[in-house]
Amino acid sequence: MAEILAFEHASIAYDGRAGRQIILNDVDFSIGEGEALGLVGESSCGKSTVALAAMRYLPRGMSVIDGRIRVEGRDIAGLTDRELSRIRGNRIAMVYQDPMSSLNPVMPIGKQLMEVPLLHGETDENAAFRRAVAMLEEVRLPAAAAMMERYPHQLSGGQQQRVVIAMALMAKPALLIMDEPTTGLDVTIEAAILELVRELRAKFGTAILFISHNLGTVARICDRIGVLYAGRMVETGRIGAVFRSPSHPYTRGLLGALPRLSGGGRRGRLRPIEGTIAAADRARPGCAFAPRCSFAARHECEERPILMVELGDGHLARCARLDAVRASAEDDRAAAASAATDGAPIVLRVRKLSKEYKLTGLFGGEKKGVVRAVTDVDLDARAGETLAIVGESGCGKSTLARIVSGLLAGTSGEVKLGETDLAKLEVDDRPPEIRRQIQMVFQNPDSTLNPSHSIAYALSRPLRMLRNLASGDAKTEVSKLLAQVRLPVEVAERMPHQLSGGQRQRVAIARALAGKPKLVVADEPVSALDVSVQAAILNLLGELLEQSRLGLVLISHDLALVRHMADWVAVMYLGRVVEYGPVAQVFSPPFHPYTEALLRAAPTPDPDAAPPTAALEGMMPSPTEIIVGCAFASRCPSRIAEQCDTTPPPVRQFGEHRIACHLELGRQAPAERGGRTEIRSSIS
Repeated sequence: MAEILAFEHASIAYDGRAGRQIILNDVDFSIGEGEALGLVGESSCGKSTVALAAMRYLPRGMSVIDGRIRVEGRDIAGLTDRELSRIRGNRIAMVYQDPMSSLNPVMPIGKQLMEVPLLHGETDENAAFRRAVAMLEEVRLPAAAAMMERYPHQLSGGQQQRVVIAMALMAKPALLIMDEPTTGLDVTIEAAILELVRELRAKFGTAILFISHNLGTVARICDRIGVLYAGRMVETGRIGAVFRSPSHPYTRGLLGALPRLSGGGRRGRLRPIEGTIAAADRARPGCAFAPRCSFAARHECEERPILMVELGDGHLARCARLDAVRASAEDDRAAAASAATDGAPIVLRVRKLSKEYKLTGLFGGEKKGVVRAVTDVDLDARAGETLAIVGESGCGKSTLARIVSGLLAGTSGEVKLGETDLAKLEVDDRPPEIRRQIQMVFQNPDSTLNPSHSIAYALSRPLRMLRNLASGDAKTEVSKLLAQVRLPVEVAERMPHQLSGGQRQRVAIARALAGKPKLVVADEPVSALDVSVQAAILNLLGELLEQSRLGLVLISHDLALVRHMADWVAVMYLGRVVEYGPVAQVFSPPFHPYTEALLRAAPTPDPDAAPPTAALEGMMPSPTEIIVGCAFASRCPSRIAEQCDTTPPPVRQFGEHRIACHLELGRQAPAERGGRTEIRSSIS
């Protein structure tokens, strides 16, 4: 296997006003032709620096101070600017997390694709056009020739990412670097993109450096894995060896912090890694992870350099106490599942809720149609329990959350908190006591915290406005709130930018709790956090549910997280709830075909799992379209044309579990296929 990319004991430093800071320290790995290496680790561990160094895109002040970085045998440090220009985009290509960072919004995508061959030696525009159309077909975009004339804003997120992948592969590069390429995508689109990357890799023999914090995604697409911590490679090896027998405490910590589809619910706590990466850790003579490691011994771990140890078959780990780590018994998570109880008091009752937007002309003229964002939704949120709402982007999850929280008014139906109907009342029209009882936690805590005010101000303001506390009482309550979310009291005097992302999200949760609410609506509250920080926040939310007996409405596209946190689940498609019930029942057969597709597409950190299948073809219909039958019929693999297209689906009841579907759904055990358990409904 020809070597495409090699880091040979490479170290990279940043020289600034504060002196030299080590960014990467003795990083050593290689990727062969047609091979995929996954690079994982928390934020600031150095993953993106590796990608930039491979392209020689390091920012000003940052340089390679030791070792070498070679691409197809050539040391990139010795290449001239002209030689680099020929390599970038030709022999090495990169796909970023946000496809719009690679696409020009004012240029048709066809012209952008044609630029690649024209810049790298192709002079015939007709030939470049044909190559661009052929590559769009390779990435399975429909009507490729017509797609060439569209602008980026006319494509969905998944289509934009396919265009960027097509652009990266236009010159048939030897190495494709993918930096979090599926982070912002729905689970079904993510599965389709990963399947596409696997197929193209096999067809073109392209080597892949796949950077991600999602270990489930890495397990599904990569041959080998490298675990980075504070700029150092701490473990590397084949996917199966590392996932089955993680040997470095940090790798164990990452895997232990993951919620899983096969997990036992929030009563089985996740194991977050305590502490955070500090700048001083990069310069430690010994183990950078020692300050956070429960196995650390000062003499062995902190006073001398630690080398990689060969564990067999290419599996290496950088740890001075491997025997102690491997001999230790892991703390198994409790197996008790979250048990939804019909006897828990209902905090929020939603009945026949709908939300429509009337479209008008550009200047408010003639009406052009109606957007049906939410249609006839029925569900309940209970005290001390979590109601999770899942589905693809555009399914109506966030619209429903905004109606409940008062950011939008519903068009019809009921949203009852106690005996008060809130469906048509926006937050400014709600009584102060009702505003206090429903609070919201957003995906980005920065949207909650004013950067110009201290944490003490952010927490004391809702205490004064919602509970009418005097300044002295509010100050005391701020300390209690910080303790409730496991933050030290000195955090009160800090500004938001002085806190980590996980700390800011804890403050946002404390702010939501300040009014002593009955219901908290959390819209993707941990999707932007590292896996370890995410685990700590999920454990915290679980504790708050038990202690405060508040109700939690959780919006998420992460089904493993939902399986861990939820007691009840509502699956939404095109504004409708197609499946609803206790989490253990919704995640077991029988399934609605849409739920089944979501579960089959969900990534899992299991090296023995077969590759995911892109279970859904096509796009979700427009919410302006009038659908007489089943909303999912156009994409359903089990569609009964004469029924599904013309008749609304009946609601089938399985105890507390209900499914809106024409199919006769029967319970059966998951089918065994290809060495793994395949989740499937029995459809007769």
